Amino acid sequence: MFKTAYKFIRFDRAKSIGIITGIVISVFLIGQQLGTLGYLSGLMSGIVRNSNTQIAKIWVVDRRVNNANALNTINYSLVNELKSIPGVQETYPILVINAEAKFAAGNVAPVTLLGSSAPAFILGPPQHLIVKGNLHDLMQSGSVSADYFDKKNYKKPVQLGEMLEINGKQAIINLETKSAQGFGTSFMFTSLENARYFSDSPSQNISAVLVQPNAGTVTDSLVNAINSHFSHVKAWKATDLQESSVSVILKESSMGISFGSLIGFAVISGFFIIGLLLYSSAFDRIKDYGTLKAIGANNRYVSKLIICQAIIYAFIGFLIAVILLYLMKWGMASSGLILVITPIMLLELLAMTLFICIGGSLFALQKIKKLEPASVFR
Repeated sequence: MFKTAYKFIRFDRAKSIGIITGIVISVFLIGQQLGTLGYLSGLMSGIVRNSNTQIAKIWVVDRRVNNANALNTINYSLVNELKSIPGVQETYPILVINAEAKFAAGNVAPVTLLGSSAPAFILGPPQHLIVKGNLHDLMQSGSVSADYFDKKNYKKPVQLGEMLEINGKQAIINLETKSAQGFGTSFMFTSLENARYFSDSPSQNISAVLVQPNAGTVTDSLVNAINSHFSHVKAWKATDLQESSVSVILKESSMGISFGSLIGFAVISGFFIIGLLLYSSAFDRIKDYGTLKAIGANNRYVSKLIICQAIIYAFIGFLIAVILLYLMKWGMASSGLILVITPIMLLELLAMTLFICIGGSLFALQKIKKLEPASVFR
């Protein structure tokens, strides 16, 4: 069946190229939007994503907090109180502070200081994102990190050993990261002590406590135990807080509606454009389909033939679109905008492509089903 369908496709190459081009455009636009949304979602959850979630699987924050980008102050005493809960192996205080960085040339940029205790640096940066310097260099007084891609925000390239001011206090860049970025702000990782120094934060104030469960402890059970023991704070699984942070920002900024409408428009327009092209192709070959019916082919056989053509078109268009997406990802990577293309996303794209093509073929099916075999002799 597929062999016969492929012969039909090859017969009218101009029409086939038009159909495949339409599929590629639709799938590419959908993939671009999904990839960009994935990239932005990574930035929105950057505070949690860049932390060591393999160790600190639980975040304890103020009860009103549902977004890691908007943490409230809690008391340091919670660090020791949490250790009394069965199943807690270790607790790590962190301090997240909004600040202003001023460089020697006079450039001023808003930054977010991410302070955590040395030598664990549980809040990050991850080792694989460090390109220059050593994580332990952040233990030095006034030492901070800077990200390579934040040079646009700083209006200058990042330079190791560069002096700057943070909230009017002297600092030095001793670590350079790449792709350890935040949403609408530049991350500067540092030690807990340095974060206190730059922000003049009292010693009893912290932003959250990250909890490491004992080996074998069920994370969900420990989260429930913490929440039942404390009323003024709330424990989150790191993955849940990450998802909640993205969800809150998408809702508050209406970005979810924007991306959703663009993707929906691409799917709907692709459905009708591909459908009309397939209908036109079937109409041009109406005598061939009539001949098939005249020699004994039933509607089921002809329908399968058209659907097989749609599937072939779908796979060819999908493969070309994916290649273009990876080329786009490669081309944009140097600027820091890294499209997120995952196996799950590719499966979703393939499903959308098949939906567009097979659904669009219904237009042609309706025409062919009504075709009378005798019409071929008129």
